[in-house]
Amino acid sequence: MFDLMPIAYRNVNQLWAYILTETLKRLGLTCAIICPGSRSTPLAVAFAQQVPEIEAISILDERSAAFFALGQAQATGRAVVLVCTSGTAGANFYSAVIEASYSHVPLLILTTDRPPELRDCHSGQTVDQLRLYGNYPNWQTELALPSPDMGMLAYLRQTVIQSWERTQTPTKGPVHLNIPFRDPLAPLPDGINLSYLRSQFHPEDFFAGITNNNSFPMPYAPFPIPKEWKECDRGIIIAGVAQPSQPEEYCRAIAHLSQTLKWPVLAEGLSPVRNYAELNPYLISTYDLILRNQQLAKQLAPEMVIQVGEMPTSKELRTWIDATQPRRWVIDKSDQNLDPLHGRTTHLRISVEDIKVEEKNLSFSSDYGKKWCDAEAQVRLAVDQTMGKIDEIIESKAAWLISQILPPGTPLFIANSMPVRDVEYFWKPNNLGVRSHFNRGANGIDGTLSTALGIAHRQQSSVMLTGDLALLHDTNGFLIRNKFVGHLTIVLINNNGGGIFEMLPIAKFDPPFEEFFGTPQDIDFAQLCATYNVQHELITSWQQLQQRLNPLPATGIRVLELRTNRKHDAKWRQDNLRKFATD
Repeated sequence: MFDLMPIAYRNVNQLWAYILTETLKRLGLTCAIICPGSRSTPLAVAFAQQVPEIEAISILDERSAAFFALGQAQATGRAVVLVCTSGTAGANFYSAVIEASYSHVPLLILTTDRPPELRDCHSGQTVDQLRLYGNYPNWQTELALPSPDMGMLAYLRQTVIQSWERTQTPTKGPVHLNIPFRDPLAPLPDGINLSYLRSQFHPEDFFAGITNNNSFPMPYAPFPIPKEWKECDRGIIIAGVAQPSQPEEYCRAIAHLSQTLKWPVLAEGLSPVRNYAELNPYLISTYDLILRNQQLAKQLAPEMVIQVGEMPTSKELRTWIDATQPRRWVIDKSDQNLDPLHGRTTHLRISVEDIKVEEKNLSFSSDYGKKWCDAEAQVRLAVDQTMGKIDEIIESKAAWLISQILPPGTPLFIANSMPVRDVEYFWKPNNLGVRSHFNRGANGIDGTLSTALGIAHRQQSSVMLTGDLALLHDTNGFLIRNKFVGHLTIVLINNNGGGIFEMLPIAKFDPPFEEFFGTPQDIDFAQLCATYNVQHELITSWQQLQQRLNPLPATGIRVLELRTNRKHDAKWRQDNLRKFATD
């Protein structure tokens, strides 16, 4: 017979918070991020009581906390809890909630609130928190006010179970519980006698139905390969943006499908397929460059396309598919529309591992497939030779070099804007099993550093590739340094501004380009790092970068800064991207 922790009997708020945290612990929660504040006191105390089974991490800035939680959930595949006080605190979670929704990352957001009688009467730190995140959560509700009634405690338990399950199924994503508390918020007597509960409340009985199940498999019989796929010899598979929890199995399933159909696999740089290259003999990594050759693009027009996961970033690829209008299938378990081109598309709501593969055939039966492989071999050679000869520090070479030198299995966070594009253009197929992570749901630069720290926390030593603006947008993430367990190396491309805007037509109009688009910040990163007690090193050669990235340290945060010229980087891309496939 196990007794309630004495602190849970102090008042009804503490009892309520105990039931909530105990239910989550038994469901399998291992990490809760707690932002400081008064209204959330009962939850903060209850989570502190659950240490070490639930790791409770205090993070000052709510936006940073939310992205750190997002990174943890990405890395582990398990839901992470976020707790904040009332008022605008919860509004700072919003951008991470949007990203979690679009990227299918499980988060359980607990915003605490004033009771109904203190709303709409100018009581301090009170805003309307109901449906605070609009339609982004998978599910959302407001809990009843805490009550010591056994029926109400059962209601709380079941609602928490429902919330947890809805972070996982039918697709992963955020869930929002708004939780009102009356005073007293600290574990002080509230005048309600809870001693009678000792005889009524039997924890092992009360929590008996809860199972620690972090995956809710959807029943699905193996999906047989359609006859029309088998009969088509001008088909391609697009392995799009994806960060699956079992990357090797995912890549193997795509490879089996490719070898059965004898269709080439166009693999986005943000797909694990490029990091398990030996599984995939028909891997095409340079499709963006190949399709810049108009003649080749015409010859390679497909009749059918299987898209696995999200569409790649490449504008060239999207324009080409839009122009050729092939018959398309999207393979993804999500319930969302994953076709921004609105083509002749069928969404198969399955995972690629669900496809039943009959036989493997290791030789192309068609000229079409061979044409793709020949183009890949030539363009890949041209890229590798060009990059190998570049000694000066230019932005584009960083992604190419990193793809070949990281320790096997390294978690890598790739920031938005230019880094994801350079990875798509230049990331060389390898067998290192690098675990790439990114926030490509809403493609924002907010929370870049905090997400990377969340991914690296208690994982293998990790790396982040970022530009200067994305890092500066989230410098509060450095405040996590004292709570962070593990190592993160930040490869910082500092071109003093927004390099991606140099690639857009507005770059030719200055003014207003430099002030309103380039937005140089003129920051001394060595000084910035010193402020946060983070190690900084200026990288002046590619050899030096290679030495710093393998092996990686075991602990701490450090910044490796590569200074580049923004105008020069943009001109290099404009001059070279089309050249690689001209022959």
